[in-house]
Amino acid sequence: MPTIPSPPESHRAREIAESFGVDTERYDRSRPRYPDALVQAIVAESPGRDFLDVGVGTGIVARQCRAAGCTVLGVEPDERMAEFARRHGIEVEVATFEAWDPAGRTFDTVVSGQAWHWVDPVAGAAKAAEVLRPGGRLALFWNVSQPPPELAENFAEVYHRAIPDSPFSRVPATTPAQMYAAMCDKAADGIRESGAFSEPQRRQFDWEQQYTRDEWLDFSATTGATTRLPQAVLDEVLAGLGAAVDAVGGSFTVQYTAVMVTAARIAA
Repeated sequence: MPTIPSPPESHRAREIAESFGVDTERYDRSRPRYPDALVQAIVAESPGRDFLDVGVGTGIVARQCRAAGCTVLGVEPDERMAEFARRHGIEVEVATFEAWDPAGRTFDTVVSGQAWHWVDPVAGAAKAAEVLRPGGRLALFWNVSQPPPELAENFAEVYHRAIPDSPFSRVPATTPAQMYAAMCDKAADGIRESGAFSEPQRRQFDWEQQYTRDEWLDFSATTGATTRLPQAVLDEVLAGLGAAVDAVGGSFTVQYTAVMVTAARIAA
């Protein structure tokens, strides 16, 4: 199920990027976390424990990093998301990353989970280089979900019936893994263009999650395909998705791959 525009244009789609705060409670409880192995790999490679989280959202990544012993400052363009994160103990400043003023502050690691595609890849890499200490790390990562093939086809048909003119209603020409590989390529190209980092490296972490019908509907209401829908259309989409899950027994397993691009800040 596609949730984002094509990689070359995603950072320009501000109306989608800033729509995820419509229901922060639902977003935070339903969005998947990241594998502990990914978080531990980032912490192990960081020269220190002072982290900046770009696109902090409700604080999912920030709380995982904090639990691993890090101090985290978040940058987030949506005040609604920022306020949720603050209520859960995360310090957040409201701005797009490209426009954010670091006021001379520097960090050991800049992380961004499920958000870097909303950042201009070249300007974002340059800003990350500006705020990283020499030897600091930039770590960009995404969760890639793949429901069982028969369910993925049924889900696409639901979107096609409810929102036939939307690009989200068409089965994509590429798989989710291919789409996110293109996003990693775009991120890596931006890092290279900045001239401030070592050669970007990629890692992936495979995991899976079981969903009940209600859990999947909660998650589905928080994606770029649904956050801007009128309530009546959203209700139609969720009813169709629920019926598809009911048809396979009310629960199913999603295969996830967390993909990550990392690079080290070169000393000036």
